[in-house]
Amino acid sequence: MTFCLGIKTKDGIVGLSDTRITSGSETTSSKKVYTVNREKHSFFIMTSGLRSVRDKAITYFSEVIERKDDSFTKLYHAVNEFGNQVRAVAKEDREYLEEAGLNFNVYSIIGGQLEEDSEPKLYLLYPQGNWIEIRRGTPFVIIGNTGFGNPVLKRSLSYDDSLDYALKCAFLAFDATRISANDVDFPIDMVLLPNNTFSVKEQRFEQKELEHISTFWNERLKNAIEELPASILDKAFEENLNPVSHD
Repeated sequence: MTFCLGIKTKDGIVGLSDTRITSGSETTSSKKVYTVNREKHSFFIMTSGLRSVRDKAITYFSEVIERKDDSFTKLYHAVNEFGNQVRAVAKEDREYLEEAGLNFNVYSIIGGQLEEDSEPKLYLLYPQGNWIEIRRGTPFVIIGNTGFGNPVLKRSLSYDDSLDYALKCAFLAFDATRISANDVDFPIDMVLLPNNTFSVKEQRFEQKELEHISTFWNERLKNAIEELPASILDKAFEENLNPVSHD
């Protein structure tokens, strides 16, 4: 399993991925973010699913980028091409993977801005090679382990928030997943793409650098629970003089 998150705001795009790779009883770390930074031409790809499928699709795509990157003037052109490479890997490997009991399950988050894009764009690419664009109505997408980070973002995040705020939300969504799932962990890679900068900024963080944020958040949550205006719930402790019949 993995945790990869992309957020689109009015100011640009935030991305975050963990690095944990689990194979049987073995656990290792490996980068899950691929970036391209050229003049007025920047984007990143984050993936979940089988590592072998991801590596093969990225390798094929990298060769395409070297040959005809200049032909991609909007991000969806590059997304379409990466989808083509995912389909090519599916034709080559899906049958053999399924015979071995493995699913062809690579999902991708692709964010960036190319020279003819009016603003940074964010896409979710499916294993079949088709995609959807992430827009302001639901301005984030998670792939991999989605269940624990979604509530944090749905409660706290909107398209109109700043990149700084979105980055904090991204970490809290990851942290909620990390403490609830043993297959998601540090170090994490964060990427930022402010509007019209055409430069993806990437930074890796170790647990010791951010654990004070986790501690702060845990304490604030406990305090918030204590301070909830929830006196109505005290009725649950009252003696029930008219118990409900279950006949």
